Amino acid sequence: MGFRIKQIDHIQLSAPKGSEDKARNFYIDILGFDEEIKPEELQKNGGVWFKTGGVSLHIGIEEPFQSLKKAHPAIEVENIPFFQKYLEEKGISTQPDDKLPGAIRFYVRDPFGNRLEFLEWIQK
Repeated sequence: MGFRIKQIDHIQLSAPKGSEDKARNFYIDILGFDEEIKPEELQKNGGVWFKTGGVSLHIGIEEPFQSLKKAHPAIEVENIPFFQKYLEEKGISTQPDDKLPGAIRFYVRDPFGNRLEFLEWIQK
């Protein structure tokens, strides 16, 4: 083959119009992402971009808005029991899942209902 897929550049989730500050509160203040400044030519579309470690997550404005019910990004976390407790103390509901052998994982919903998976591999 003359090409090679390298990695995921970013993941985009959707949110309703005018929800950028709500996204910042969740992704920056609670999850600890940093905000990435969108290119000027894309700023008119609304939305907001975030990054932490090797994870880039874009929140795009979609009208009419509909959250993802099953589709989701899976984000690897170090010390997931601590992270889960931290989220629950912040009032974020977590949904544990033990169906993936070798991993501890749980799901949360962002403020817009998008599903996020957090996991830590204990054996691969």
